[in-house]
Amino acid sequence: MIVVTGAAGFIASVLVGRLNEQGYKNIVVVDDFSNDKKNKNLENKSITARVDRENFDNWLKRNGEHVEFIFHLGARTDTAEFDKSIFDHLNVNYSKMVWEKCIEYGIPLVYASSAATYGLGEHGYEDKDELAEKLQPLNPYGESKNDFDKWVLKQEKKPLYWIGIKFFNVYGPNEYHKSRMASVVWHTFNQIQKTGKMKLFKSHNPDFEDGEQQRDFVYVKDAADVLIFHMENRIKSGIYNLGSGKARTFYDLAANTFKAMDKEPDISFIPTPEDIRDKYQYFTEAKMEKTRKKGYDKPFHTLEEGIEDYVKNYLIPGKYF
Repeated sequence: MIVVTGAAGFIASVLVGRLNEQGYKNIVVVDDFSNDKKNKNLENKSITARVDRENFDNWLKRNGEHVEFIFHLGARTDTAEFDKSIFDHLNVNYSKMVWEKCIEYGIPLVYASSAATYGLGEHGYEDKDELAEKLQPLNPYGESKNDFDKWVLKQEKKPLYWIGIKFFNVYGPNEYHKSRMASVVWHTFNQIQKTGKMKLFKSHNPDFEDGEQQRDFVYVKDAADVLIFHMENRIKSGIYNLGSGKARTFYDLAANTFKAMDKEPDISFIPTPEDIRDKYQYFTEAKMEKTRKKGYDKPFHTLEEGIEDYVKNYLIPGKYF
């Protein structure tokens, strides 16, 4: 029995589908199932049971001894949310509960951290556990993820096996419900459909030309495959990056979205909003050597390959994974 929290969400629902493809059918999904648009992410998946997010604690008391693995991907992920109490409840205290139940019932755990913990990248993007105390996230979301990482690393009692995953910029199918928080690929596709054009943020950093700001964009199918690798290969517990390992420009992303839609690029630039200008990341790139050295040797989709698959097989036909 595998438990996936946040299961109706973007990455977790693709993980459930990928697990199904690999023969794992005894899956318990945990989430707040009140959003019908999110629930479509779980249609046609093999699922044993659905558990409401607020009942998960009690469910584990009754079923914990039968659980063989937990992927704890549920979280509040809105980087524009500034109510710290929401993050304390959903991202920190809830995660502590899951952690403690994994210790109690001997359950291996993979949980979601975030590349948002790295802030402006002052200390680089290497997934060293000891970096957690130095990092300066740029918003309450990133702070909540780093707070939990720091708490985890201080614990004397730990699950038999645990992995924290720092997701970089994930894009791909099943993010229809995310609206403003969806990937730039999703926004580009929709803007092109509506206007035939795409507007990117100007650079306000003399080291970067307009559109040359770079992110580590990772395709969600690759992200799911790495998560399954961590379940199937009990490597050394700790915190690990999950990105493509290759930074690419926003211009490349937009141009490839036009190409996948069989349209000529029409890209212009608008000023970055002043309220986020001083907290804007101009470069992120996951250091993936730690995971590669542990035996993950599958190639990642290039940005071109990932966008083509996403746009042609999901966005244009409106399909889910």
